[in-house]
Amino acid sequence: MESIIYNVQGKKSGTLTLPEHIFDVAWNDALMHQVVTGMQANARTPVAHVKDRGDVRGGGKKPWRQKGTGRARHGSTRSPIWKGGGVTHGPSKDKVYAVQIPKKMRAKALFMALSRKFKDGEIIFVDKFDFDGPKTAAAAKALSSLSKVDGFAKLSGTTAKRRNMALIGLAEPSDATVKSFRNIGSTMVSSVRDMNPVTVLKHKYLILENPEAAVAIIESRSTKARQPNNAKVVRPAKVTKPASARSIKKAESATKKAAKKSAKTTK
Repeated sequence: MESIIYNVQGKKSGTLTLPEHIFDVAWNDALMHQVVTGMQANARTPVAHVKDRGDVRGGGKKPWRQKGTGRARHGSTRSPIWKGGGVTHGPSKDKVYAVQIPKKMRAKALFMALSRKFKDGEIIFVDKFDFDGPKTAAAAKALSSLSKVDGFAKLSGTTAKRRNMALIGLAEPSDATVKSFRNIGSTMVSSVRDMNPVTVLKHKYLILENPEAAVAIIESRSTKARQPNNAKVVRPAKVTKPASARSIKKAESATKKAAKKSAKTTK
């Protein structure tokens, strides 16, 4: 699999051979759904919180006696059916929504997202964003030049004002590049090491700078995920502590008792 590398002016500057196990992976709806929902759950911060009848202040005294008043029996004024009482089955900020996502699933979901983007022609490889300093005008000009590539016309113009238009993956993030794209609301800059399927699928286009290094970083995830599970775990040898005087005495008494028993049985 080969792809074209472009420069900042939108002209071809070379080619790149892409690994098939990253950019040619079959789509799996169930796996992608499980990984994306899991990542969204891990990013969730519970805020909503209510007090139940045990958390509300007051209500220690029984409102009236149990019998003889003609009224309904109550034990506390902080019951959920009372005004000022606790809330029944309300949300709690103590609830943990985090789930564990296996390393292999996360890696494969990312490869599926990259494969879908590459198949749809929504990935463009750029050799380098060589900005002298943080300049939004230079970043906007670079996007305008890249929009001349076939299939990437929406990178510039009025449609670029839309959010989530392009995700820019940097192999080695620099302050000049990050700050240049920061004021362009339609783009998001991220390190290739931090890329995940949620951010990749959230944006229309994916721009990878320094593609050789970027692909190598992504490929390192596949090697980590493909490590065999049956690898032998080398455990440290147990260190035996020297026997104490008490334990030695116990052992001696036990051997003496056993010797006496055997002597009686032989008689």
